Amino acid sequence: MDDRRPVILGYDAVSPLGTELETQWGRAASGESGVGELTRFPLREGFPVRIAGQVPAFDAAPYPFLKPRELAHWTSPIFPHSLLVVHRALRRAGLEITPELAPRVAVTFGTAIGGLDALIAADRGLVATGKLPQPFMNPNSCINMASGKVSILTGATGPIASIITACATGCSSLILGALFISQGMADAAVCGAVDFPLVEPIVAGFATMNGTYRPKEGEQPLPPGEASRPFSVDRRGFVVSEGAGCIVIASRGVARAHGLPYNAELAGWAMTADAHHVVAPHLPTVTRCIAEAVRHAGIGPGDIAAVNAHAASTKVGDQVEADALRAVFGANTPPVSANKSLMGHAMGATSAIESIFALEGMRRGVLLPTINHRPDPAIDLDCVSEGARPLSQEFVLKNAFGFGGCNACLVFRRVN
Repeated sequence: MDDRRPVILGYDAVSPLGTELETQWGRAASGESGVGELTRFPLREGFPVRIAGQVPAFDAAPYPFLKPRELAHWTSPIFPHSLLVVHRALRRAGLEITPELAPRVAVTFGTAIGGLDALIAADRGLVATGKLPQPFMNPNSCINMASGKVSILTGATGPIASIITACATGCSSLILGALFISQGMADAAVCGAVDFPLVEPIVAGFATMNGTYRPKEGEQPLPPGEASRPFSVDRRGFVVSEGAGCIVIASRGVARAHGLPYNAELAGWAMTADAHHVVAPHLPTVTRCIAEAVRHAGIGPGDIAAVNAHAASTKVGDQVEADALRAVFGANTPPVSANKSLMGHAMGATSAIESIFALEGMRRGVLLPTINHRPDPAIDLDCVSEGARPLSQEFVLKNAFGFGGCNACLVFRRVN
């Protein structure tokens, strides 16, 4: 058995479903939506987006590293939320990053959009009043600062990187951490992603590119909780949301040496580039990514018990993913769970959060439901639309596809 195969030690997330993992799982399993009215900024008359998936406020008092004085310069919400999930994931993992272990711990914590909110706020202030930005404006907006702050919090001094693959960032961060471990460059890795993109021009930009949910002309908007409907015949685009997720991985040998329990491993992975279109996914390369992840795990398609889909709720994207699954699995495509139906699309953070839901579902023997689902005759998938489903799962496939043709697929394996 390969002692450098990465095992999952612990994880934590915040999402529109809540800030405690147990709460999020309970709401998801009950088919509750975390999507509601957009309140992150005042909505101008005629603003095209009115709903979003917003992370609830949490009590920062128990966490010394989140005291107001510590965060005074770090105005973007990506920082407190990423530090929170990292701290709690390490605590769940039972991993103490001692001075001896620190040089062997990698940090691969990414973000697709980063702290652009800080940059936009500074620009608006400069234009309106001529006020110069505060000194920490640039660090707030540096993409790599997400992993930098995580490294400072944890004391990890191994390899560090903030990989950016748009909506596949969370999965890509896990793959990079796994590569560091498999190549002997690290013994453990703090992986994950964060995004808080509910900023006026960013949300408006998603609307003008026809990505976000909008009702048909002449029809009333759906209630917020019903707007995200992956794989459905009446899907009308994604709901922008926010969140963060952290997954701590280590080599099997290190986990054993430190007496750290685990019940899952990252058995396989793959990444491909579409080299095709800036936003529309490409069937051949998406299909190859799925197939290569399964093959890298050393299994066949028939071994996959369930799929945690990318499924953003777009016309083209959902169809390509469905066609790719059929190409790989044929008539025996396993049940497919689409978590964005429950919480919207948290950009780069989504695949980290969804990976955590997939791992938790493996542990519990439960598939989360795809809510708001109305079958599309062109998509022949079992979308678990009846509600949470009991199912024992040894192998689970996780898909993530991002703008620019960035594809990343994972295979998780339950080991006890």
